[in-house]
Amino acid sequence: MEWFNYHHLRYFWMVAKEGTLRQAAEKLAVSQPSISAQIHLLEKSLGAQLFRRSGRRLLLTEMGQLAFGYAADIFSTGQDLLDAVKDRPGYRPMRCQVGITNSVPKLVASRMIRPAFNLSQPTHMLCREGPIGTLLMELASYRIDLVLADEPASRGLPVKTFSHLLGTCGSVFCAVPKLAARLRDRFPRSLHDAPALLPVETTPLRTALEEWFRPLGVRPVVVAEFEDPAFMMEMAAEGLGFVVAPSVMASETLRHYGLKVFGQAEACSHQYYAITAERRLKHPAVIAITERSRSDLFG
Repeated sequence: MEWFNYHHLRYFWMVAKEGTLRQAAEKLAVSQPSISAQIHLLEKSLGAQLFRRSGRRLLLTEMGQLAFGYAADIFSTGQDLLDAVKDRPGYRPMRCQVGITNSVPKLVASRMIRPAFNLSQPTHMLCREGPIGTLLMELASYRIDLVLADEPASRGLPVKTFSHLLGTCGSVFCAVPKLAARLRDRFPRSLHDAPALLPVETTPLRTALEEWFRPLGVRPVVVAEFEDPAFMMEMAAEGLGFVVAPSVMASETLRHYGLKVFGQAEACSHQYYAITAERRLKHPAVIAITERSRSDLFG
């Protein structure tokens, strides 16, 4: 087993938080050369540079950002241990780390995780966003407890996971009021040659839309494609084209972005999954998320 110097990690963590050696040295009551030497030893042990200089400030490299995330978790857990053994007031919140794939709309994700905050024990949520492949690797190494996705985990991945279907819903077609009024007549034929803001081709929703468009003979003019559903909605609010959203978030979409629903299609469906590293769910927050999503959100 490799030995790791957490003293070096503490110095690195403080510099990353403060932004300069001088400020970190003041916080730690040590000299700047001492901190610099400790960080150099940490970089040597990790085999990677953790900082790059920008003027007087030190900015984290990509590896530095990764190390900073782990350091924050380590020292937070250490403080929880001290509080527990010294019987300080209060008790440690239950931690739940959730990965959310890029293509899941944030309004849907927020409704999914909301039940975790209603448990009798306080819950500390850590939400991460990224590609499904990256999140599943984190899940397999137990760095996160749950992945929320709009597709099941691929069987071709070299990790063992279990996909639990949370629910299915149809699609609503939205646009700013003026465009929505024009496209409402003769829907869905009105979508032919209409300006469209669509998710990128690699997403499940884009595949479902193309399959739905094809037999109708509908070919919208794709103005732009997006990986981030929230960015897509922001552009729709500018009047650049129509968008397609899950029916479960129709009311939030209208309120948040000022869009109007001008059509819907149950056949063009969205599916949402909770992906875990174990078949049987054990984490109370994960159980709350899955059960309430099925009964309240998609029920």
